[in-house]
Amino acid sequence: MKYNKLFEPYNLSGKLLKNRFLMAPMTRSRSSQPGDVPNALMAEYYGQRTSAGIIITEATQVSLQGKGYANTPGIYTKEQIEAWKQVTKKVHQKGSKIFLQLWHVGRVSAYKVNGLQPMGPSAIKAKDTQVYIFNGAPNGDATFVPVDEPKEMSQQDIDQAIETFAQGALNAMEAGFDGVEIHGANGYLIDQFLRSNANKRTDRYGGSKENRIQLLLEITRAVVEAVGNAHVGVRLSPFIKFKDMDDPEILDTIMLAVKALDEIGVTYIHLSEADWDDAPEIPDNFRVELRNNFHNTVIATGNKTPEQGEALLKEGLVDLIGFGRGFLANPDYPERVALNAQMNEITDTHTLFGGGDERGYTDYPFLLDRC
Repeated sequence: MKYNKLFEPYNLSGKLLKNRFLMAPMTRSRSSQPGDVPNALMAEYYGQRTSAGIIITEATQVSLQGKGYANTPGIYTKEQIEAWKQVTKKVHQKGSKIFLQLWHVGRVSAYKVNGLQPMGPSAIKAKDTQVYIFNGAPNGDATFVPVDEPKEMSQQDIDQAIETFAQGALNAMEAGFDGVEIHGANGYLIDQFLRSNANKRTDRYGGSKENRIQLLLEITRAVVEAVGNAHVGVRLSPFIKFKDMDDPEILDTIMLAVKALDEIGVTYIHLSEADWDDAPEIPDNFRVELRNNFHNTVIATGNKTPEQGEALLKEGLVDLIGFGRGFLANPDYPERVALNAQMNEITDTHTLFGGGDERGYTDYPFLLDRC
């Protein structure tokens, strides 16, 4: 196997090394308004969590059309680019690497969020799917609203979406990021094109599995052309069905895409795995097939314990394990794992997405704070 130096295999046992922990992306909604601009509080948040050798940021929209939730940051204006620099500077000063996750929500949005009608592969509204806005609640709580019916994307809309991903990647590199992750998972735009139940198109982007992977491949090629394949990863979620994404063909479709991504030479594939208690687990035979068809780094995330992650690493089924909730409440998560120390618990679920201040964001104590 071949590896980008950023993503060398590792395990969690033995002497603690900084690059053995990857911080998984988590939607946080703390950007400044108006303009969805990153801010000093966000820089502090990521700077606190540089105990991770590699950080993948929260999902970041590549355009206003690609926005699906309130107060999520963007990477498409000059002000946003300049503001992200305080984040990358802080992370690099503390010796870590950071990738920006590029995001377009597709049909998972509402006029109340961005003032626009959502767009998707087909004019099919996602059943039982909501997005959130903020209505000024003092506890920072979010109000959930149903998604709107999307417009079916024209070829011009598709071309523009591809262009915004490529430009977003260029903007991210200008802002000082080490690379970008294309968000092709969790029911958002690219995932919608992959799935036969959301994609009913009759053009070259719909119908067969070969057609349904085309948007993913065209976006990936455009991003790779813009910033180089060593700086590009792709996130996929073959076993996640929420946001009305249950497709009986998705595993074969994903594997077809994996083979093509291997040919393009992206530096990693990131498996977004379900993280709720009764969620389906990815079977080993799928992991083996993915390993046989993709020859660079494979990342797995999904609320795994260090022991679960180490087992996957020892079996050679993945190369990196990402931790999300662990880092959310424990900025020094690797140290706590190494010392088998007590973990902070999430203190207030109302502040998980937003709230605008440090509560439930940068106020979680470090282990040394308890001494």
